[in-house]
Amino acid sequence: MRPKRLQTWVDSQYENPRGIVGTYIGEKMVRQHRVEVDWTIEQLAVQPGDRILDLGCGAGDAIAQMLRSFDEVHVTGLDRSPTIVRSASKRNRAALQAGRAEVVEGDLETLPFPEGSFNHVFSIHTLYFWKDLTKTLSEIERVLKPGGSFVITYCDGKGDVTWDGITTLVREQLIPSAKTLGMTDVSDQRGPDSRDYRTVAVSGRKTQS
Repeated sequence: MRPKRLQTWVDSQYENPRGIVGTYIGEKMVRQHRVEVDWTIEQLAVQPGDRILDLGCGAGDAIAQMLRSFDEVHVTGLDRSPTIVRSASKRNRAALQAGRAEVVEGDLETLPFPEGSFNHVFSIHTLYFWKDLTKTLSEIERVLKPGGSFVITYCDGKGDVTWDGITTLVREQLIPSAKTLGMTDVSDQRGPDSRDYRTVAVSGRKTQS
């Protein structure tokens, strides 16, 4: 068993990867989260010409997968970690040079984009680390184009064990807050298990007007 201080440090690297260890953890998450990435992309119903934002983009695997799957889209990745931004930029260097992608360092609560910039916003395994859920959702709503969609993917348990904390957060805060902001079609849906972790996503849409 790891000493508590070491475990706390390791956990902090998943929230905000730093240095050589952070680079390693970013690549580890690429390998671990492929199931969730592929399923989340399916939920977005991407169309030619769409502009897409990946919040907490990690090492850029979802960006790369989306660019491989769709020819005429632009994908922006945002992450708070300078270490992970470098990894995502390296993984998607050709797309960045071609103007098909952008990777920026930033905070979920103050997105550095104009209103109505994106057709889709998605985020995978970041919900656990949101410091101000209402503000983050408000920013997602702000940067979406009218009629644009969001997908927030997370895990709510492993095997037969349910994580009550995240389940309560989603039911009592995330979904009600999205509806309060005027989002429509807000719902949660079960996805495929990944390494015995139970995948779920909350999705919704910004109103047309």
